[in-house]
Amino acid sequence: MNHTEKLTRYTANFVDELAKSGLTDVVISPGSRSTPLAMTLSEHPELSQWVILDERSAAFFALGMAKKKQQPVAIVCTSGTAAANYFPAIVEAYYSRVPLVVLTTDRPHELRDVGAPQAIGQLKLYGDYVKWFHEMALPEADDTMLHYVRSKASRAVKTASQGNAGPVHLNFPFREPLLPDFTLENLWGEQAGHAYYPTFTGSRKLGDDQIEQLFDQLKLDGKGLIVCGPQTDPNLAVAITQFASVWGLPILADPLSQLRAGKHDKDVVIEGYDAILRDETIRRKLKPDYIIRFGAMPVSKPYLFYVKEHGDVPQFIVEQEAGYREPAGNRSQFIYADAAELCRELAAKKNTYDDSWLASWQSMNHIAKHHLMKQDDDLMEGSAVRVLAETIPEGGTLYVGNSMAVRDVDTFFGATSKQVNVLGNRGANGIDGMVSSGLGAAASGEPTVLLLGDLSFFHDSNGLLTAKQYNINITILLINNDGGGIFSFLPQKNHEQHFEALFGTPMNVDFSHIVRMYEGTYAHASTIDELQAALEAGYRYHGLSVVEVKTDRTENMNWHRGKWEAITIDLLKLKE
Repeated sequence: MNHTEKLTRYTANFVDELAKSGLTDVVISPGSRSTPLAMTLSEHPELSQWVILDERSAAFFALGMAKKKQQPVAIVCTSGTAAANYFPAIVEAYYSRVPLVVLTTDRPHELRDVGAPQAIGQLKLYGDYVKWFHEMALPEADDTMLHYVRSKASRAVKTASQGNAGPVHLNFPFREPLLPDFTLENLWGEQAGHAYYPTFTGSRKLGDDQIEQLFDQLKLDGKGLIVCGPQTDPNLAVAITQFASVWGLPILADPLSQLRAGKHDKDVVIEGYDAILRDETIRRKLKPDYIIRFGAMPVSKPYLFYVKEHGDVPQFIVEQEAGYREPAGNRSQFIYADAAELCRELAAKKNTYDDSWLASWQSMNHIAKHHLMKQDDDLMEGSAVRVLAETIPEGGTLYVGNSMAVRDVDTFFGATSKQVNVLGNRGANGIDGMVSSGLGAAASGEPTVLLLGDLSFFHDSNGLLTAKQYNINITILLINNDGGGIFSFLPQKNHEQHFEALFGTPMNVDFSHIVRMYEGTYAHASTIDELQAALEAGYRYHGLSVVEVKTDRTENMNWHRGKWEAITIDLLKLKE
C-alpha cells in the first residue's frame, strides 16, 4: 500500500467517524497542509462544509453555530499561525461551555524545530482551554490504525459535548504528498450503523436524602431569591418559573437566561433588577434569606454589588455537571444536578413564604419598567433596544454583543410572549468575533438579529464576507457612538487628558462602505419610526442587512443616568 492510499484511508475513516458520532457541520479555512482533511471532509456526503478564509472569523462562526445548534461543530486549518488565530474563539468556547472539535494540521515530526516554514509548536497549543488534546499518529491504514483513528474521532465529538461542553483539540502531522485519492474502493471504511463509542448519558439527579437535606435548609425561610444567569437549556424556563410561583420567589432573570421571552408564565420574573439594585440603600433593604442561582453569573454589576454586600446570606449555585462559577467570592453550596429536574422536585414540596416579599419585588419591577419602557421622542441606545425587542420576529434569535450592547439588553429588553432565543459570548466577554458568531447562529436559517457597537463591528468586519459567500440572512443593528461608549460610565471618563485616545477611541468610519463592499443593504435610522421601518425591512430582506443608529456618548450616558435616578427616587418613596 503506497503513501497516498494510507493517507486517504486513514483520513477518510476519521472523517466518516465524525459523521457517525453526530457531527454535521465543519468550518474549513484554506491551506496546504490541511489538504487531506479539507478535501475529505468536503467529499463526505453527510457533512455540511463552510469555507471561511480568516481563521479567527472561522472559529467564531463555528462557535456561534455550535451555540445555536447546541451540538459540536468542527474547525479545520493549516499549520502555523493559522492555528494560533483560533485561540480567542477557543478561549470563549471554553468559558461559555460551547462544543468545538478543533482539527489543526501540522508538519511531520522531522520538520519541527528545524526552521521549516509554517512550523510552530502546536502541541497543546491551547493549554488548559481545551478539555482534551491528542497528537494524532502519522497516517497508516492497517486495521489497528483504522480502529485507532475512528476511536479518536468518536472520542473527540463525545468529549466536546459531554459534561460541561467545550473545545477539544486534535493535531494532525501530515507528510507530503498531501492529495487524497477518492477513487479507492470502500473509501469510507467499515459501515457500522453506530459510532465507534456509543454513549448513553443520563441526567444528574440528587438523591431523596439530599433533596430533604436541601429542603430543610430552605423551608423555614420566607424571603428566598432565585437568580438565573446566562444559560441555554430550553427546558429550564417552565420548570424554574413554576417552582418560583409555588414557593413565592422572585426570579432575577439575566437577558441571556432564556426566561424573559417565551410562552411560560412570567409573573415572578423580575427583568428590571439591574435598575432596582443600583442604590445601596435599596440593596440593603432587599436582603434575602437565601439565594439560589442557576446559570453563570449575571451581566449586571449592581447585582454583583448586591451579592457581595450580602455575603453572609446562604447561597446555592446549581450547575448541570461541575464548576465553581462564583466571582463574588462568597461562601456557597454547590448543587450538581439537572436544573429543571431539581426545580420540579422542590416545587413538589410545599413551602411557607412571605407574601409581601414577592409582592415588593413585583411592585419595584413595575416602577422600573414604567421608566425604562416609556416611549421617548429621541432615538437613544436604550430605546433602540426596545424597538428591536418589539419588532424581532417570532421564533427569532437575538445575538448580543458585549460592552454596552448586552447591558442595554439587560435594561431595556422586557418580558415578552414571543419565542426569542437570546445568545451572547459571555464566557470571556470580549468584543472580538461578534460578527462571525452572529453569522454562525444565523446559518441555521432562522430569523437572526445581531446587536453590537461600532468597535465590535469594526473589529470583526471581515467576518461579513461569510454573509456574502453563503447569502446568510441576518439583520445587524449597529449602535455607533463613535468609540467605546461603556467607558463613559466608568471612572476613566474623569481623566480628560487621556480618555479619548485610550478609552473613547473614536474611529470616524463610514460603515456604509463596508456593508456595500460585502453586497449588503445599509440603512441609517435617526428616529424611532425610521428604526422600526428599517428593522422590519431588514427582516424581509434575503441576505445581509445593516441598520445603523448613531448616538452621542455623553448624551447617552446622561440619558441612562436620568432614568436610573428617576427609578431610584420612586423606589425609595415606595419603600417609605
